[in-house]
Amino acid sequence: MADIRNDFLGIRSPNPFWLASAPPTDKAYNVVRAFKAGWGGAVWKTLGEDPPIVNVNGPRYGAIHGPDRQLLGFNNVELITDRPLEVNLREIKEVKRAWPDRAMVVSLMVPCEEGAWRKILPLVEDTGADGVELNFGCPHGMSERGMGSAVGQVPDYVEMVARWCKRHTRMPVIVKLTPNITDVRFPARAAQKGGADAVSLINTISSIVGVDLDRMAPEPATDGKGTHGGYCGPAVKPVALNMVAEIARDPETRGLPISGIGGITTWRDGVEFMALGAGNVQVCTAAMTYGFRIIDDLTAGLRNWMDEKGYATLDDFVGRAVPNVTDWQYLNLNYVVKARIDQDLCIKCGRCHIACEDTSHQAITSMVNGRRHFEVIDEECVGCNLCVTVCPVEDCITMEQLTEGVDPRTGRPIVAEYGNWTTHENNPMRVMEPAE
Repeated sequence: MADIRNDFLGIRSPNPFWLASAPPTDKAYNVVRAFKAGWGGAVWKTLGEDPPIVNVNGPRYGAIHGPDRQLLGFNNVELITDRPLEVNLREIKEVKRAWPDRAMVVSLMVPCEEGAWRKILPLVEDTGADGVELNFGCPHGMSERGMGSAVGQVPDYVEMVARWCKRHTRMPVIVKLTPNITDVRFPARAAQKGGADAVSLINTISSIVGVDLDRMAPEPATDGKGTHGGYCGPAVKPVALNMVAEIARDPETRGLPISGIGGITTWRDGVEFMALGAGNVQVCTAAMTYGFRIIDDLTAGLRNWMDEKGYATLDDFVGRAVPNVTDWQYLNLNYVVKARIDQDLCIKCGRCHIACEDTSHQAITSMVNGRRHFEVIDEECVGCNLCVTVCPVEDCITMEQLTEGVDPRTGRPIVAEYGNWTTHENNPMRVMEPAE
């Protein structure tokens, strides 16, 4: 059976699935339950300076639901831990002693002053924790106080604080990055320049998930008022995957260890993050939705997939997809696919035809010989995949690769238009003279 043990920055855990810094890791009771269930590690909910934080005594979460109330996106306005610092430190020490084989990383957020970091780091180090994660991502509440994403959005601050922390602790330093930025590569580069051992991403996305149209207030509301919160859950996974890949393939940060976060719900989600360069993954919303026992599905699914693919260890596939992530200009414009409809599976709903007819390329028939029938017109199909996306029957519509670079209408090589330019028919990477 595949070996799913994880070594991230020398922090060893029995599997690569850690709980992210969030409500599930706010106290010993939760973390111990998680470790008993089988989680490989935990990032303790963000600690700050005393006096304790005061959270709202009301709704802290909002949500976007799909069919059957499936949770698609999750929004929260909760701040960092509101428990006394000394209580958290004592519990971290107790849990780490009782569970030495599990990863224990502590999330931190204090004012952007070297003295504040110099003060808290030795306290965390004394607990025996394996490392610290600098919370430069929280987009609400704390950012208004000059912390969280207010730091993460300024690369110079990221570099500065990372350097302070490396100066004042022997523990590995992980910088948690905010997605609320134009280009995530810049703070990642800054973290590496400041000496950070790794980055983790993404933190939550600044958001308002809805408006209560009776009270005319953003949701969740406190006494009739609402604010932007942090968005997470399955809906943010595509954003997170892209940002992880951007850092993994950036020449300036290539090789920088990454802990992947964002909408991880299944073992497959975790594998996708690791294939794009993450050394391990952190989970939050899925645990809050389904409970800690989902770790059984995560670990079993990962092992089964690795056995099926012939991967003996995690290192065998971590980063394997990174070389295949490229810029648009390098895509092969002579690659040709056409949609194909399996008539035995087709339920004649017509969604493919309507989508293509109204909003795309008019490449799917609706009637043949006076009968309701849906079929692809090769001459009009550009292989856009819209019909596959809207079809309610899995595998009813598939994309078939044709002979590369051959126009099915003429049999001649395709010379694809690229704006006002054409690409050489034998080399799609080579831009030729302007098209006539």
